[in-house]
Amino acid sequence: MNQDYIKPDNWSIIEEGFDVESVKSSESLFSIGNGAMGQRANFEENYSGETFQGSYIAGIYYPDKTKVGWWKNGYPEYFAKVLNAPNWIGIEIEINGEKLDLNTCSDVKNFRRELNMKEGWYHRSFEATLKNGTEISVKIRRFLSIILDEVGVINYEITPLNKDAKIIYKPYIDAGVTNEDANWEEKFWEILDVKKSGNEAFITAQTFKTHFKVTTFMQNSILINGEKTNISPSNIEAVSDKIKSSYDVVVAQGQKSSIQKIGGYTVSLNHTNTQTAAEKVIQTALAKGYNQMLQDQVDAWAKIWEMSDITIDGDVKAQQGIRFNIFQLNQTYLGKDSRLNIGPKGFTGEKYGGSTYWDTEAYCIPFYMATKDQEVARNLLTYRYNQLDKAIENAAKLGFTNGAALYPMVTMNGEECHNEWEITFEEIHRNGAIAFAIYNFYRYTGDYSYIPEKGLEVLIGIARFWHQRANFSTNLDKYVILGVTGPNEYENNVNNNFYTNYIAKWCLDYTYEQIQKVSLEYPSDHKRISEKVKISDSELQSWKKVADNMYFPFSEEHNVYLQQDGFLDKDLVRVADLDKSQRPINQKWSWDRILRSPYIKQADVLQCFYFFEDHFSKEELKNNFEFYESFTVHESSLSPCVHSIQAALLDKMDMAYTFYLRTSRLDLDDYNKEVEEGCHITSMAGTWMSIVEGFGGMRIKEDKLHFSPKIPKEWNGYSFKINFRNQILKVNITHNETSFSIDGQKELSIVVNGKEIVVLPNQSVTV
Repeated sequence: MNQDYIKPDNWSIIEEGFDVESVKSSESLFSIGNGAMGQRANFEENYSGETFQGSYIAGIYYPDKTKVGWWKNGYPEYFAKVLNAPNWIGIEIEINGEKLDLNTCSDVKNFRRELNMKEGWYHRSFEATLKNGTEISVKIRRFLSIILDEVGVINYEITPLNKDAKIIYKPYIDAGVTNEDANWEEKFWEILDVKKSGNEAFITAQTFKTHFKVTTFMQNSILINGEKTNISPSNIEAVSDKIKSSYDVVVAQGQKSSIQKIGGYTVSLNHTNTQTAAEKVIQTALAKGYNQMLQDQVDAWAKIWEMSDITIDGDVKAQQGIRFNIFQLNQTYLGKDSRLNIGPKGFTGEKYGGSTYWDTEAYCIPFYMATKDQEVARNLLTYRYNQLDKAIENAAKLGFTNGAALYPMVTMNGEECHNEWEITFEEIHRNGAIAFAIYNFYRYTGDYSYIPEKGLEVLIGIARFWHQRANFSTNLDKYVILGVTGPNEYENNVNNNFYTNYIAKWCLDYTYEQIQKVSLEYPSDHKRISEKVKISDSELQSWKKVADNMYFPFSEEHNVYLQQDGFLDKDLVRVADLDKSQRPINQKWSWDRILRSPYIKQADVLQCFYFFEDHFSKEELKNNFEFYESFTVHESSLSPCVHSIQAALLDKMDMAYTFYLRTSRLDLDDYNKEVEEGCHITSMAGTWMSIVEGFGGMRIKEDKLHFSPKIPKEWNGYSFKINFRNQILKVNITHNETSFSIDGQKELSIVVNGKEIVVLPNQSVTV
């Protein structure tokens, strides 16, 4: 049974009724962010029940020393952690001498929280009876400004319902925070300065080892019936890592009082003096005022939705699911800063360290290419180019030479920092996804300039790695790649994983082609790169030899490519015949049993068919899909989207729809029973792909957009927009027809169900 307490709604995530069992899950689901920082939906007031406190700042991390039982050569020295940042949201509340704590109130009713995705704010309201008999109504709104992205705002309003009340608001900032997932329970923050001044307070701290400086700040104002007062703190407590101010407010029964708290972070990534920057940003926020900042937030989100929204008519749960995914992606990364990337949990939790995985290239780049200016996707590619030297260092640690590059499985700064042996050293397919993203960017944008400027050097480093990683088998008279883990992490240390071998061959061929193209069309770039990386014709010929003679395991009996050499040696019991009490196997079985089973965590052979669809016939896809889908348990968030896209292509629409719902509501319905740890941000881009590439059938072929639109029977219609080469195409699909329209001055030629049509500016064409 999946959780189902989230109310279906087109534009909001809504929870009604207070249940201590769902507090941690809701802290993840109602998280907010603005690309520069984010936080879980923790209560502002004290809460003595189970909670997972979390605030995070983009780009701020700590190298937590790796903890392993037995050290092996080449092991990463640390696991990078996105840090639980100082907490600025806290407001202790005392009413008639009694602390407000929802875990100890005599009664809590009309509890409601809402994450308004359309306008970008989080709201919580409830009525409570304290132990001293005081009844209160509470309304809280919080948002992290997209316009002033160092600032967040809280409006915390209390109305006493049955008697007059003395309310003491005690807003605080607290730098005495720890991470839930620290390896050695080390402290991550060193306090440098604690400063208070009237309604303002500042704590400047710096991370140990990485020396990022952060000033956490707050500014507080008290309002009565919506009007600002000049009430100042009656007391300010400052200790080494915390500042707390007390504001005494006396209100009559039925009278509203509120505290407006401005808080946030200024960081040394962006400022030389973080405290001066914090003082300035407070003044900017005060000059705008709460109402204007809220209006700016609404306007900023309207602009984001204008381009990235997907509408679904007739299926509220499906609509809520896709908007939640698009909303969280935009909260996590807005593409303003090429030093930043997208962590699998975004700002919603600490799992996976908040670092960059191959998810960015494989799943996120298509979303950002189509819903933003192409510079955003280019920034994501630039992030990897800037870390090329580190990728060469990573490969050298493992014994590779001559500028071979192995990009890390997990990274903050380009160094490998994953602490599981089989993933760090064997899951080398990630190199292929990074090369594929370079190809995909050019295919989509038509902008080749990135390749001669930066991309070709990355491709050469990756090609050199594959060339050295393959070895010649005299037994098979082919080149093989041994001792790997494919995308399916339920098989470790296997030989000739089909996806890995295929993407290695493709990388070698593609890099060879780009070198030829750059030498002809960009001779000065070719000369610069050749002198830098010392590439020779004999080296290129040896790449070609490996690529042309790569081994791919194949089963004549099943007419499928084998996931790896030994796949058919397994006891091939299909998922449909597996006792439901054994699921999820990653929580029920030993690792030994999982590794010997045929069960697939996520698309592996099918990931190859997704990337390289044009290299295979539809019949080959059908055979491989039907074979491998039957063994797939989808215990990775990255799995259902690929299966949904391929099921739609194969006209298995019921299956495609089921997979779509699973990917879009993975967190809202908590399919994997782990949402309290945070949301699955990077796989949310796969949800977008399920609709646009799956149901919409969008592909890029011969420099043109192609569509083969389909629609689930559960929907009346759906629509989306695509920014293709700086032209905004709107696609609207119903059961009877598909219409296309384009903004701007230029016409656009597209292909629909194999037939070319021309879409004229500001006119709709219907197929």
